[in-house]
Amino acid sequence: MKANVGTMDRVLRVTAGLALIGLAASGTVGAWGYVGVVPLLTGLLRFCPVYPLIGMNTCPMEKR
Repeated sequence: MKANVGTMDRVLRVTAGLALIGLAASGTVGAWGYVGVVPLLTGLLRFCPVYPLIGMNTCPMEKR
């Protein structure tokens, strides 16, 4: 797995993932909020499996 998630993308994914999980845990948005695990993991692992399929990469060239 080659890193394809850049720094800003990573920060946004982790933040959104934690926010969704927090809202689901507090009962604000319901159980669907646990889908926040997906952006959280892709942010932490720096790899998004959808990006290669659509030819996208937010990682800077020197870090590839």
